[in-house]
Amino acid sequence: MNDLEVRQLRYFVAVAEELHFGRAAGRLGMAQPPLSRTIRDLERQLGVTLFERTTRQVKLTSAGEVLLRDARTALEAVTAAAHRAQHAGSASPRLRIALKADIDGGLLPRILNAYGTDPTALPHELVLGGLGDQPQALRDGLADVALVLRPVDDRGLDSEPLLTEPVLVAVAATDPLAARTQLCLADLAGRNLPDGAPADDGRTAPSPSRATGQASNLSEIFSLVETGSTVFFAPASVARRNPRPGVAYRPVSDLPNCTLAVAWPQEARSPAVAAFVRAACATAATYEAQADTRMQSTTA
Repeated sequence: MNDLEVRQLRYFVAVAEELHFGRAAGRLGMAQPPLSRTIRDLERQLGVTLFERTTRQVKLTSAGEVLLRDARTALEAVTAAAHRAQHAGSASPRLRIALKADIDGGLLPRILNAYGTDPTALPHELVLGGLGDQPQALRDGLADVALVLRPVDDRGLDSEPLLTEPVLVAVAATDPLAARTQLCLADLAGRNLPDGAPADDGRTAPSPSRATGQASNLSEIFSLVETGSTVFFAPASVARRNPRPGVAYRPVSDLPNCTLAVAWPQEARSPAVAAFVRAACATAATYEAQADTRMQSTTA
């Protein structure tokens, strides 16, 4: 059997994810007939049927499901290899740190100060993205280390927990719930999160990055909260760093805590990555010792 080509795998993944040859062709920026020929050639090359095709639908076979899983992994590896090679060949190497703005538990400046004292430290570069983008940035070779909120997709990654803290609900200061010192999810019935989901369904969203439609950033979400039309869940550190007269933060007894962690690729051998992880863990150990005092001031 001849070796598979990256092009074949990219075409296959597009069809497998769209389950429609026309949409997959549009996604790839090509005509449908050559895409269909490539998939048929791939099936002949492998000696298996990858898709069940009818006039109404396209479905993956069991062989197709296996290939989809492994093809995604292979394509990630190829992409990451290119990005890492480019980064390694840079005349000015840097440590690329992936994170979601505001979701660092207040630790990042302290971590960077500690990291900068290590003799193996490199100049750093922040790679900002939405909540949940950081693990993929590591796998794609676009970042060397990341701050993430668990749980995350940790395929191919190692991680260490840094900070575990409560998730609070932000409500309008005029909301009757603001008069209470503690809430439960059932108390939030009839209120929605920024993405429109019911706030009492038990799905936590510890960052406004999930917002869609009405609001796309923290400032806009605060405006919605102040009008009483929206509530949102935020780690205690986000609440502490964003006090607003029109917003009240309250603990929710049956809302699970969130954990900030530092993550890096399992194959990483960079002294700079190791130095950042050491600095992050040491900084968090000192910082978390003050958590009880900070929490009391947040909910007072």
